[in-house]
Amino acid sequence: MSLSDTRFILLSKWLSQHFNTDITPTLICGDASFRRYFRVQHLANTYIVSDSPVELVPIAPFIELAAAYAQSGLKVPEVIAQDDINGFVLQSDLGDEQLITRLNDQSVIDFYQQALGLLPQVAQVKSTIKGDLPQYDAAFVQRELAIFTEWLLSKHLQLTLSEDEHGIIENAFGVLTANAIEQPSVGMHRDFHCRNILINQQQLALIDFQDAVIGPVTYDAVSLLRDCYVRWPDAVVNQLQMDHFNLCIQHGLIDDGVSFSQYQRWFDLMGMQRHIKAAGIFVRLNLRDGKAGYLKDIPLTLSYIVDIAALYPELQDFGQWLQQKVLTHFTADATDQ
Repeated sequence: MSLSDTRFILLSKWLSQHFNTDITPTLICGDASFRRYFRVQHLANTYIVSDSPVELVPIAPFIELAAAYAQSGLKVPEVIAQDDINGFVLQSDLGDEQLITRLNDQSVIDFYQQALGLLPQVAQVKSTIKGDLPQYDAAFVQRELAIFTEWLLSKHLQLTLSEDEHGIIENAFGVLTANAIEQPSVGMHRDFHCRNILINQQQLALIDFQDAVIGPVTYDAVSLLRDCYVRWPDAVVNQLQMDHFNLCIQHGLIDDGVSFSQYQRWFDLMGMQRHIKAAGIFVRLNLRDGKAGYLKDIPLTLSYIVDIAALYPELQDFGQWLQQKVLTHFTADATDQ
């Protein structure tokens, strides 16, 4: 790191004081926020320390949720020390082996069944010592959908929408919002996918859960099974959907009077909402934060939306419009590269 990196200097000093010896952390990576992660070596042990400018990324939600998730029986990083003023959090080191590195056509069902098996425990966590988690309500859903309109349509593609196009989008967003809020509400990780699940000592461990909320029962499952970074065959996803549905019935997360077809609609439309939001966020990460690497994930994300919209008459106009007016821009960009 640069000697002029003020936060790195502060972090090194804080760690040296904590361990009572000179410590120089090694940068591992940043993530899709303003947070950075470092690895720390002290004697025979390694640790992870996160650097989060508190005015941009508060550390309290992560610390509170780490405690709540651990109490629920989930394997998560243990918080060892924290600097509330500067936004440093020293944590146990669960390693670097992301679930995505172990997935292939032969292993995906087994690993994903294990991951889905964690969701009833995640669902239990609806509060921390500071109170209830935020509600993923209609206003929340609309704010997320608006990211797509503002960043992808307006700022990136600079599209001027006709009145009919506005109507198509508003109708689709209304359907997706209604679908989200009619589902049973559970504790929701909100970023549950193969890059945020680690393999540690043959167990699955969760990270990046600081944005947890109370929300739709299918959200985390569709986040995993229709991942923005990797697409699995429909037969695999369908089998795992049924596994999650049965888990939800077994643990009382869904009433046993709910049919699988109803669950499947919840799941499909929840995935559409999440992918619309994600496509907008990927553009925002590029334009606002200079993180262009996420642009390559947009074609897959949009293709999910087009494919699912075709299955539901009330969303077919939106899917066709998206394919003709939006997806073509990104497939063309991919070809140029």
